Amino acid sequence: MKAVLVATLLALPGWAVGAAQAGGGGEWARVSPDSVGLDPAALEALDADFRGGVVPLVDSVLVLRCGSLAFERHYAHDYAAIYANEAREVGPLNPHLTGPYNYFDPAWHPYWHRGATHSMQSVTKSVTAATIGAAILRGDFKASLDTPVLRWFDPSKVKHVDARKRRMTLRHLLTMSSGLDWNEDLPYADPKNAAAVMEATVDWVGYVIDRPMAYEPGTHFAYSSGVSELLAYIFRKETGRDLEDYARNHLFEPLGIHEYHWKRSPLGEVDSEGGLFLSDDGLARFGELYRHLGMWHGERLLGADWVQDSVTPRSDPGHGFRYGYQWWLVAYGDGSQYAWAGLGFGGQYVFVMPEDGVVAVTTAWNILDPKYYDRIILDKLRLAVKPFACPEGS
Repeated sequence: MKAVLVATLLALPGWAVGAAQAGGGGEWARVSPDSVGLDPAALEALDADFRGGVVPLVDSVLVLRCGSLAFERHYAHDYAAIYANEAREVGPLNPHLTGPYNYFDPAWHPYWHRGATHSMQSVTKSVTAATIGAAILRGDFKASLDTPVLRWFDPSKVKHVDARKRRMTLRHLLTMSSGLDWNEDLPYADPKNAAAVMEATVDWVGYVIDRPMAYEPGTHFAYSSGVSELLAYIFRKETGRDLEDYARNHLFEPLGIHEYHWKRSPLGEVDSEGGLFLSDDGLARFGELYRHLGMWHGERLLGADWVQDSVTPRSDPGHGFRYGYQWWLVAYGDGSQYAWAGLGFGGQYVFVMPEDGVVAVTTAWNILDPKYYDRIILDKLRLAVKPFACPEGS
């Protein structure tokens, strides 16, 4: 595949001179990279890798430090041409040929109807967890995380109910340790990938909760978009509110995110595992919310304890990763520090480096390459980060 690539290179002025228009309805102060302790040459090298296809089909990158925009690039690709053949063929990423789950149709992906909002894929999971946290803070989600999942279902209508499934809790879902039989380690273009199988069904929630158990809950990490989809259903049952509506009122609007889209399953459940579309600016705002432990311009949107609990290692996927509540934790530096990461299929990444005051986001649509490039991008970003003390309050 050959992309038509256009790089828009933005010359960023010095500290606090002017502002960058933020797609979510506000503005970031623009700063030069070196004014906030970022190496311009290292950032340009990252840009060269994106333009040269070392990291393929990147659509945008934003790097913020101390709450100011220090680096921004956008790249244009002709996805209608790149995925023209796949868009017309039924397959795991195109089970219905038409509609929002044809991942090759440029009317739907990666930009929502060719607009400004970009598919977030599994970064959606981190936003879903944040919405639960917002509801806990406000007292609207009252159940403990140790509540058995079957409390929100009629066990007589659920398949393969055994003692292990009865012990499966909400915390197990959040930490990807449900014990359900689920294999999402295959490429998403593989017809045996469990997430692809789920998205080809009508009743996603039913498909997931009916899976047999493979492990004792809490003993085995198995990445599962399916258990993340259960969260939308559980949220609605527990709060009586729709997950998307709640996120709009208590996260997106306060953050200044006024343009977003959120897909739904065939039965109308919010796609809490991968259906959210945000601008790169909106994703950066979400990262900044976590960097500030749930505070946004003096307003508390998430409990500080919820943020800290979400980014505390709770499951061990191996390969140097840890997992919290729908957040990945990626060791960097001497291995004692973790970048908090939302990672999405195709190259959607938000990295929060709390000790360094850095939030970085990328969007991309590299959906046929099974390789994830998060580590490569994070390592490149680390080369750009120099010691720097953010001004108090930033």
